[in-house]
Amino acid sequence: MQKLAPLALSAALLLPAMAGAQDTPSAGSNAMKDRPAVTFNEVERGVYFGVYGGPSWITNPPADSGPRPFSSGQMAQVELGVDLGERLSLGVFFMGSANRAGAEYVGYSQGAASGDFTMLVPGAVARARLVGFADSQEVKRTWIYARAGVGYAMFSPKKLLPDSDILVFAGPGVEYYTRLRHFSVGLEVVGNYLASKGAFGFAVAPNIRYAF
Repeated sequence: MQKLAPLALSAALLLPAMAGAQDTPSAGSNAMKDRPAVTFNEVERGVYFGVYGGPSWITNPPADSGPRPFSSGQMAQVELGVDLGERLSLGVFFMGSANRAGAEYVGYSQGAASGDFTMLVPGAVARARLVGFADSQEVKRTWIYARAGVGYAMFSPKKLLPDSDILVFAGPGVEYYTRLRHFSVGLEVVGNYLASKGAFGFAVAPNIRYAF
C-alpha cells in the first residue's frame, strides 16, 4: 500500500494537467478560423436610376394645316426601374424635349401661334438585353439591347398644340458595365411615333445608369 500511494498521488496531479492540455488546442483552433471572405458582384443589378440625353428630330411635326417642316431639337430623360435578372429591366420615365419649327409652322392654331414647341412625357419602358460579350475575366460587361416604351405626351404652347397624344418609341442600343460595379454607360438610337397625330421622329441618346 505504501508503494501505491506515490503512484496515486502522481496520477491525481497529472489528470487535471492532461485535461487542460486537451482543451487548449480546441480553443486555439476556434480562434484561428478564418473569417468568411466578403465577395462582391462584378456587375450590380437591382433597382437603378438612369439619365438619357441627346439630339432628337421630328420629320413631320403635328399640324392640321400649313407646312410640317423637318424639326430638330434636344431631349432629356430620367428613368427609375428594376432589373429582373440579367436580361430584362422594367421602369418608369419622365422625358422632356424642345424642338425648333420656324415661323411657318402653325400646328393646330389656325395661324394664331407659330414656331417652336416643347413636349413632356411620363411613361413606362422595358429593356431586353439580347447578346452579351464577356471580357478577359469572363464577365459579360458589353450588351446589345432593345428598348421600348410608351408615354403620355403633353405639348406647349397649348395654343399651338392643344391636344395630348400617345408617344411610342423603340430602338436598339449598346451598354457597357464599368468596373465601378454600380455604373453602366450606353448609347441608343430610337424611333418615335405620335399615335393620333401621325408624326414620326427619332433620337440618339447617350445614357448612364446607377444600380443600387
